[in-house]
Amino acid sequence: MTYDRLVCANCAAPVSEGRCPVCRANRERLQQGNFLAGLNPMTLVVLLTVLIAAMALLAHQTV
Repeated sequence: MTYDRLVCANCAAPVSEGRCPVCRANRERLQQGNFLAGLNPMTLVVLLTVLIAAMALLAHQTV
């Protein structure tokens, strides 16, 4: 999940804006926690498609 859609329970503002210390702390935690957190969904779909194509090519060459 990306933090741009999360709403802070402390200040009721989007976490991506970082209005309060709780927002800023959670934003930093989410950014550091996962290297895929910064990727948008379309990029993930493209990476998955490339991975599937590579696996299909490898399977075809081994047969």
